Amino acid sequence: MENGLAENGRMIPGRPHVYNLHDILTGSNADGKAYPPGKDMTCGNWTKNGEGSAFVGHHDRIGLRDDAPSKSWNASHPSRGCSPALLRRSGSSGLLYCFTAN
Repeated sequence: MENGLAENGRMIPGRPHVYNLHDILTGSNADGKAYPPGKDMTCGNWTKNGEGSAFVGHHDRIGLRDDAPSKSWNASHPSRGCSPALLRRSGSSGLLYCFTAN
């Protein structure tokens, strides 16, 4: 799965692996755009380490439900927090997708 590779080519575990890390930090909505001012979905522009939230996508496109947006690679749900421990509870290790629109 091309979306599930780290920068070194290593596969990122997704579902159904026991150690699921399919939540990738994007901070974007389903259109790939930033949320409006005042709606922080980037853990304080990636500076918070505790309270807050970031929007994540699922690199394996497997969601909790079979409907969108839970199956989106770039906008599935908010994280449970911004610290490494809270991100792990959401299924993330703090990996980021960086992308831009043409």
